[in-house]
Amino acid sequence: MEKIISACGIICSGCPAFIATLNDDEEMRKKTAEEWSKMYGATISPDDIYCVGCLEETGRHIGHCSECEIRKCTKDKGILNCSYCDEYGCEKITKFHEMVPEAKNELDSIRKTL
Repeated sequence: MEKIISACGIICSGCPAFIATLNDDEEMRKKTAEEWSKMYGATISPDDIYCVGCLEETGRHIGHCSECEIRKCTKDKGILNCSYCDEYGCEKITKFHEMVPEAKNELDSIRKTL
């Protein structure tokens, strides 16, 4: 499978919600819902574990996609992800990358090739 990178640098193609959606895998949805419920201290059901990736306009997305400022910003600017932004390193992405450093590494890697 081709590597799909989200607006913020998360690897969508490695995300269990994306994989479960792609493979229509109900067991993976259940397992992921249980794991994420514990991890995030929230109630997440298997019905929440659907996502076609944040770069897609249509189809089901994880709930946060509809409110994600980073995704909205890249869409507004017409860029694939933050690595292509002239303002890379802005407050929005920097704050997010404090929680998800592997996403920063991914975007930094892309920037090196530009």
